[in-house]
Amino acid sequence: MKDRTKFSLIVLFFLAFYFLPEGNERILAGLAESVAMMSDYAREHVLLCLVPAFFIAGAICVFVSQQAVMKYLGGGAKKWIAYSVASVSGSVLAVCSCTVLPLFAGIYKRGAGLGPASAFLYSGPAINVLAIILTARVLGLEMGIARAVGAVSFSVVIGLLMAAIFGKEEKARQEGFALTCEEEPARPLWKTVIQMAGMVVFLVFANWAAPKTSNAVWEGIYNLKWILSGAALGVTVLTSWLWFTRDERSEWFSSTWGYALQVMPLLFAGVLVAGFLLGRPGHEALIPGRYVAMLVGGNSPWANFFASISGAFMYFATLTEVPILQGLLGAGMGKGPALALLLAGPALSLPSMLVINTILGPRKTAVYVVLVVLLSTGAGMLFGMLAS
Repeated sequence: MKDRTKFSLIVLFFLAFYFLPEGNERILAGLAESVAMMSDYAREHVLLCLVPAFFIAGAICVFVSQQAVMKYLGGGAKKWIAYSVASVSGSVLAVCSCTVLPLFAGIYKRGAGLGPASAFLYSGPAINVLAIILTARVLGLEMGIARAVGAVSFSVVIGLLMAAIFGKEEKARQEGFALTCEEEPARPLWKTVIQMAGMVVFLVFANWAAPKTSNAVWEGIYNLKWILSGAALGVTVLTSWLWFTRDERSEWFSSTWGYALQVMPLLFAGVLVAGFLLGRPGHEALIPGRYVAMLVGGNSPWANFFASISGAFMYFATLTEVPILQGLLGAGMGKGPALALLLAGPALSLPSMLVINTILGPRKTAVYVVLVVLLSTGAGMLFGMLAS
């Protein structure tokens, strides 16, 4: 960070607290919610979500060959293969918009094309099979189907548009990866796959949420979650010890640490700001929740756009968007804006935007955010007209 940027941040920090009306009830509520949201985030998402994600990202960077990434996700890969791999691999993880960031950074820096990487970035939190099932059961079958169709199609459309808009830059970037020489892998691919699969399985089942409604399969998996997670962790530890050298493990930990240093400060800052402005579900912060509910009634273009942009800046933990939408629908929110928020909210958040900016840069980040918001707005308007 440049000295001028550091100085500007210090000045803004000073001015914010200098002019802070400390006795104002809204300010006090915002500050309290900021701390409360940070506390919830630390307890619910860091140890079992972010830490495994950092280790997976580090493993991708160190153990997965660049040729393998480029073969399936690079600019020269067949589009149907690249986008299928990106959307499917993202959807099975069932992670939130922040947890997917280290994984996105890992495949992007390893040679994945901007289009497939963007599809993966959107699909991880948006398609989320568990959330779509819960949406259908709680908010209705038509809402669940609309969310599934919108999320799957959006992941591909956003990826294709990102690749087309930044085609020249991406071509030069892919040529740079193609010129990179890399030694033959030190072990068979299946060993690396098993080691990384252990981490992915641990990430999925350690964060398996308790069922919100009666579902025998879901509840059965939930009752076994720690057995499955423990077995997956054991596989990861055992294979890492037997199949990887001490130097490789050291490089893996170093890469993991690097991702943590890049992502964590921005995520924490974003969570604090989001908590100060919007608060947690059911808790008031600086911006009263009734304003949001009041602005998203009906199916006007403004209501859908406001729902999309609000969802894009809010932070949703995995699966929490469904009960939040249930409450907003009960307060008069239109079905179109509800779908718009479902498609934009889980895939984006203020913390995730800050991190994406460090990976892609401001131009690509801005285009990605605009695409998500506009597509969500359009889908909400269409669904609102069909559902009315």
